[in-house]
Amino acid sequence: MAASSSTIRVNSDIKEGASRIAKRFGFDLSSVTRAFEGRINQEDRIPPNLSDPEPNAESPESIREADAPIAAGGQGRSSAADLFTAIRL
Repeated sequence: MAASSSTIRVNSDIKEGASRIAKRFGFDLSSVTRAFEGRINQEDRIPPNLSDPEPNAESPESIREADAPIAAGGQGRSSAADLFTAIRL
């Protein structure tokens, strides 16, 4: 499937607010836009809701903790089986 790009014109305040909210969920605005367009295509309608309830205070910290070893140059794992092998379970 070939990729294409979209240009969206939106008020700066709206874009900044949406970016801030997306970041709170751990996403960038482009990822959220792609998800929205994917959901429209998948459901063949405009979806009423795209997100789960607001993440609790622990979620963003847990994501940062999980990303830290990889950011420091560690190896990620592509599956649970790979992880279990790596930790000898």
